[in-house]
Amino acid sequence: MWCSGPFYLCKGKDKHMAKAKKTVFFCQNCGYESAKWMGQCPGCREWNSFVEETVSQGAKKGPGQAAGSAAGGRAGKPMMLSQIDIREDNRIKTSMEELDRVLGGGVVQGSMVLVGGDPGIGKSTLLLQVCKLLSDAGHKILYISGEESLQQIKMRAQRIGEFNENLRLLCETNLEIISTTIENEKPEAVIIDSIQTMYNEEVSSAPGSVSQVRESTGILMKIAKGMGISVFIVGHVTKDGSVAGPRVLEHMVDTVLYFEGDRHASYRILRSVKNRFGSTNEIGVFEMQECGLVEVKNPSQVMLNGRPTDASGTVVVCSLEGTRPILIEIQALVTKTNFGLPRRTSVGIDYNRVNLLMAVLEKRAGLALGNCDAYVNLAGGMKLGEPAIDLGIVAAIISSYRNRTVDPDTLIFGEVGLSGEVRGVSQAQQRVKEAEKMGFTTCIMPKANLEGLQGKFKIALIGVGNIKDVMGYI
Repeated sequence: MWCSGPFYLCKGKDKHMAKAKKTVFFCQNCGYESAKWMGQCPGCREWNSFVEETVSQGAKKGPGQAAGSAAGGRAGKPMMLSQIDIREDNRIKTSMEELDRVLGGGVVQGSMVLVGGDPGIGKSTLLLQVCKLLSDAGHKILYISGEESLQQIKMRAQRIGEFNENLRLLCETNLEIISTTIENEKPEAVIIDSIQTMYNEEVSSAPGSVSQVRESTGILMKIAKGMGISVFIVGHVTKDGSVAGPRVLEHMVDTVLYFEGDRHASYRILRSVKNRFGSTNEIGVFEMQECGLVEVKNPSQVMLNGRPTDASGTVVVCSLEGTRPILIEIQALVTKTNFGLPRRTSVGIDYNRVNLLMAVLEKRAGLALGNCDAYVNLAGGMKLGEPAIDLGIVAAIISSYRNRTVDPDTLIFGEVGLSGEVRGVSQAQQRVKEAEKMGFTTCIMPKANLEGLQGKFKIALIGVGNIKDVMGYI
């Protein structure tokens, strides 16, 4: 088709149309923005993570606009540390001790908490129980759902218990309507389920995209900081277990909590990955029942229930999660392989760590494990990565290989090095105290931690400096 007008007019028209629609490329892992597609992201070095999205010119904000809005429009006036008042009543107790421990003592007013986890793990159930506890305490709560209808939420709420008038429900995905509702209702806490369903009309991309998640989180952050409202947002997770969307999402919020566990099992672990108001090492243990999630006050007793006492390859270890020592059983099964390539399988423990410890046993202890299949399991469905369980893994493998039973009243902990040495671990006194409380009579531990603990406990303490010393007790 030929143009009937001047060439420069048509060229200018095409140029104007090209400017009206602008597309950029975002990294789905870290949110890096680029004008063109790239195979590897310069920010996070991830491959094939760029997606093309249409960006509205009106949605672009200056770098300082978000900070000014988050502060409620106040002018930035510098203050001295002595002028800043910190009050304990800034935290709201949820009456759920496991959750309060992970949060650092309670919900901080004006904070933003991201809760992630696999589908069906119990994120919505946990937050609905938090709504019930806070509303029973007289706090005004607003629960906003973009995935479920009001009838679905009520069906789940009937299993939890009776709710009072302090809890209000809203099914909406438009952030403009949500912001207006929050300003009118003025609740003390808001639940957003989930952030991937929310959308901002100023951003032309689809809900759940990098742009929408980032802009929606920014708006909710302004509301939380400007009005002093505690905001809980639910985030979907990817195949590798991280929160879906840009990595910048985790940097924007104050606290990131991950709900772990097998949805087919009954126990759940709430783990803090990031917390600006507390420790990032704390965990909360819950059990899924018909009435919802029930707190597990003594995880050690629960994890050790039903363990065999006359089978080889079972050892009880002590792992420290934050300030809480947890006793858990490690099971190992070592058998001759029927094929040329032996199998190595681990559940709940780092696979590479198990292979490393087996290589140490072959080199330093002389065990012929090269022609054996090895299966190592952490009972109870938990996942542990602390080096203090190394000695327990080694003892379980030796016990299964020799087909000898470890005394069921013996606890083992310690870190193992590549030369076979047993290194000391932190807070050994708390681990021994927990073992004594649970009725253990013997504790095999690093010799470096033995000094200063002799005579303080009724439990027999045995210090070892090498994995060969451990073999004498199995």
